[in-house]
Amino acid sequence: MATQTATTGQLENAQNIAIAKARFTMEHSMPCVNLVEKMTLQQGQKQITVPKVGQMTASDLVDGVDIVDTEDIGMTTKDLTTGEVGLKVILTEKLIRQENESVFAMVGTQMGDAMARKKNSGVIALFSALNGATVLGADGKTLSLTNLSACIAWAKGNKLPSPIAVVHHPYAIYGVVTSSSLTPSTTYPLSTGWSADLLKDFFKYTINGVSVFEDGNIAVEAGVDSGIGAIFSKAAMVVVDSQGFRTEQDKDISLRAFEVVVTADYGCFELDDSYGAGMQYEMGAPATNN
Repeated sequence: MATQTATTGQLENAQNIAIAKARFTMEHSMPCVNLVEKMTLQQGQKQITVPKVGQMTASDLVDGVDIVDTEDIGMTTKDLTTGEVGLKVILTEKLIRQENESVFAMVGTQMGDAMARKKNSGVIALFSALNGATVLGADGKTLSLTNLSACIAWAKGNKLPSPIAVVHHPYAIYGVVTSSSLTPSTTYPLSTGWSADLLKDFFKYTINGVSVFEDGNIAVEAGVDSGIGAIFSKAAMVVVDSQGFRTEQDKDISLRAFEVVVTADYGCFELDDSYGAGMQYEMGAPATNN
């Protein structure tokens, strides 16, 4: 009987199915990551130092009178570093010999979802700290069309740079639908500035030029029935990648299996606290028997 290894024809292809599926799933399951800035830590770099400058004020002048007011650059910097995350899946030789493509696609989806959820949750964790940790809305309040419009007015009144997005849990977004005549995903097109192929599955509608997205990874706050989404400019937060999605395989002879290890090296950070705010609204499951 011929000896089969991980590099023999269809067996190698079967593992590649899992890896390719994991890559695709991860890339398309991170709405929050795809709504913020991205930077890359280059080879040999320990960190990225991002500068931020303050606003200057122009003064009225009088003909023939020297300008006496001077303005400061007001520069501050922020250091951004990264950390590793990953997971391991063990595929036994018996499973590989079965060569059931759906099994490998299933494993790939699970791996991709795990990596996407981890990275996406890193951005969600930043929501509550935006706007000096002062959230819009409050526990016990529903995200109605009126409240959503007020949050958008806050963003535009505070001159948040475009594009601006709203992200909240599907249960919270449901409150907007029930308080209005909006039809999710069909009432308005996705506004410019976003990657439609990556975000179309999470896009709901556009209000006053602000695109609204849903993300089921937003969790209910401890002790209450509400959770914190956010309204923010793309420039409010950043994901810094040092090493993108990486896979390695190794054979464990005594276990008679192959280990597939997926890793990434990245970090999620605020860039400008004033370019967004958390939005705290109720996230109770809607009734389905009305």
